[in-house]
Amino acid sequence: MKGETDLQKLLKDMQPKRNEGEYVFCLVKSFQRAAALDPFCIFREDEGVTVILTKAQADVASLPYTVVCAWITLTVHSSLEAVGLTAAVSKALTEADISCNVVAAYYHDHIFVPVKDAGKAMSVLEKLSKEGKVK
Repeated sequence: MKGETDLQKLLKDMQPKRNEGEYVFCLVKSFQRAAALDPFCIFREDEGVTVILTKAQADVASLPYTVVCAWITLTVHSSLEAVGLTAAVSKALTEADISCNVVAAYYHDHIFVPVKDAGKAMSVLEKLSKEGKVK
């Protein structure tokens, strides 16, 4: 199934959904350690392996983290070749003074924002979707 590439359609159809729970980004030294944690996401970098997992998982594993996030999924099936969706979402959240970390997966884009800003972020994203265009 091919994902959507038209930015206007992506914005109108993105239907942001907040996932249950609290999530954190942690650093571990090896892929094997990361996989053993059963995280939602693993990304290898030169400095170490980043994992995204629940706060509860990180606490059980005694892993340090700096920010607790809410996880928002843009439910539209965006193509990996789509241009502008991440920029539009980042711009809208920036204008609302909300930091975000974006993870693009095969079907959807996932936005991680500080838990304290989750409600405001959902409102910003829903407004962006309703307007269906970038200002």
